[in-house]
Amino acid sequence: MNVTVRSPDDVRIDPAALVGSCRRFGLYGPVYEILAVGTVSASEGLLMQVRVVTTGETVDYPLTDILDDPLER
Repeated sequence: MNVTVRSPDDVRIDPAALVGSCRRFGLYGPVYEILAVGTVSASEGLLMQVRVVTTGETVDYPLTDILDDPLER
């Protein structure tokens, strides 16, 4: 899927470029790894497939929320 979206700061982002990176759910939440570009939801927009590192659980997570989450170093 070839998609470019705009972040809240009006920056163009290729969601596929985020695959392989790790972020944290909020400031103190668990770390997750972005696995793949997912589907488009009418209510949540573009979803990304992520894996929660501590549990191994795989979930769909909105790209807009990913862009708000801090990068894990």
